[in-house]
Amino acid sequence: MSYQVLARKWRPKTFREMVGQEHVLKALINALDHNRLHHAYLFTGTRGVGKTTIARILAKCLNCEVGVSSEPCGQCSACNSINEGRFVDLIEVDAASRTKVEDTRELLENVQYAPTVGRYKVYLIDEVHMLSTHSFNALLKTLEEPPPHVKFLLATTDPQKLPATILSRCLQFNLKNMSPERIVGHLQHVLEQEMVSFDEAALWLLGRSADGSMRDAMSLADQAISFGSGKLLEPDVRNMLGTIDQTAVYDIIDALATADGAQVLAAVSQLSEHAPDYIAALEELLTLLHRIAITQAVPDATDNSFGDRERVTELAGRIAAEDVQLFYQMALNGRRDLPLSPDPRSGFEMVLLRMLAFKPAGIAVLPQASVQNTQSAASAEAPQPVKKPEPVATPPAVAERPGVKELAGQPVAAQLESVAEPIPEPIPEPLITPEPAQAPKPVVVAVPEPEPVAPPPLEQPESTLPPATETITLSQLTPSSWNQLFERLGFGGVVGNIASHCVLKQVDGDKLVLDLDEGNATLFSDSYTARIQEHLSVTLNAPIKLTINVKPVEVETPSGRKLRLIKERRQQALVDLQNDPNVQTLINDFAAVLVEDSVEPV
Repeated sequence: MSYQVLARKWRPKTFREMVGQEHVLKALINALDHNRLHHAYLFTGTRGVGKTTIARILAKCLNCEVGVSSEPCGQCSACNSINEGRFVDLIEVDAASRTKVEDTRELLENVQYAPTVGRYKVYLIDEVHMLSTHSFNALLKTLEEPPPHVKFLLATTDPQKLPATILSRCLQFNLKNMSPERIVGHLQHVLEQEMVSFDEAALWLLGRSADGSMRDAMSLADQAISFGSGKLLEPDVRNMLGTIDQTAVYDIIDALATADGAQVLAAVSQLSEHAPDYIAALEELLTLLHRIAITQAVPDATDNSFGDRERVTELAGRIAAEDVQLFYQMALNGRRDLPLSPDPRSGFEMVLLRMLAFKPAGIAVLPQASVQNTQSAASAEAPQPVKKPEPVATPPAVAERPGVKELAGQPVAAQLESVAEPIPEPIPEPLITPEPAQAPKPVVVAVPEPEPVAPPPLEQPESTLPPATETITLSQLTPSSWNQLFERLGFGGVVGNIASHCVLKQVDGDKLVLDLDEGNATLFSDSYTARIQEHLSVTLNAPIKLTINVKPVEVETPSGRKLRLIKERRQQALVDLQNDPNVQTLINDFAAVLVEDSVEPV
């Protein structure tokens, strides 16, 4: 008998033999056991996750001679015929090769006829997304209302290409990718039954390379068995797949953890002996760093897809979490830039050396005053276009006071607080930054006071206005106080926008008359009069009758007052900046320009 590949030999024949996809199997088993069968099913998912297998098992469940159930007997002629692919009432169609509308019409011509030997006529259309638009249109009516003896089973790897009209007529089941752990477990079972010796590490390599597909894993296992002369050994599988030796990746991470540049280059040299793909090497490095970061954040969530949980946990305890994040970001950027390097190895080495060069180490945290003095010293060392004065000596009156030597190294504020008597200040030349002496001492630079620019007078609140905490009454609302009290009336939304463009024209007992500026009356309608009247009645705690007239307004409205105050505050802020000594120093010494449009009041 000819050899049968593992993927076909170990294809599941019942739902119990399926690996994974429990969310799909549970729904199908319940539907079969309770006789709640739909006429069309759509199975989606990547290649090799069980779409066609589930469809064939479902067809077997529907046509088993024992009866419709979730557990076919597997012994009757219908079950055997479906297993061998020769059941006449299971019509399998490859939509990728039969995309024309004529093919679909030919297929549907036989739908009306009863099944030949089975209970149901099952149409299994694989890669259904490859059908043309006309084929989908021809399928719509039959797919929605097929004869009672017909079931449609559709499978696709790209459900986004299916029309919404097709999706709405089917029960859709999305099959998930297989996890490496599940693939490794199934491979162990298969290889034990096949009596093939294997390394567990080799199975983990196959599980990762399968990328979620059980069929790919079985095919790779077949290839690895042939490559290894009937055995599955890690070195053989690694050579076959061309993957990076994880030992080299661990050596690189160890060298980075100890900040040993020589060890890093030695690990790269050892890795280069196997002519690796350096982009793949960076991807392996990123994968390991990601697993280390996960272990540091959530130890119980450590990924064991390589079967090396203990090694990852040990590295997570040796490397700081900040370093792991830094290494990951640099490796990510390095993978993007690697094609730009002169050769892949030098680019790979530069990524690792960059991790060492930018690793934070030995940075002392200086006090704030020391940082300021250091910054002043650095700025003083820069070439200056003005004359530098001689260092100012400490006045004798201060030097003779007890404890002055002890205070010399303290911040400026601490020194001034410790001296009881006033200290005569030396007055150096204006706008000159003194050069620091041997021991940094505070130096006060006197800057001539600029000519004050008179700010525009700000509006003062009227003395008759009630305090902000008091409730406003109708008697306090007058044409002259309307603008000042408007903000406290609590308007909001469109109603507040309309009221802000009104002026109080008249108050006569409980009658109020507002004039609305016609230039801002676009949103106004008669319904807003009632809403503003209701709001004022509640706020003033008194029933009022409101009239709003739309006309040109010559006086200032609350909205105009708000804009004016904002403009005045901005002008005041601009004046304060222009009079600021530090700003004048920047303008005079460095030709700085104050961008007035960028000034905003705080």
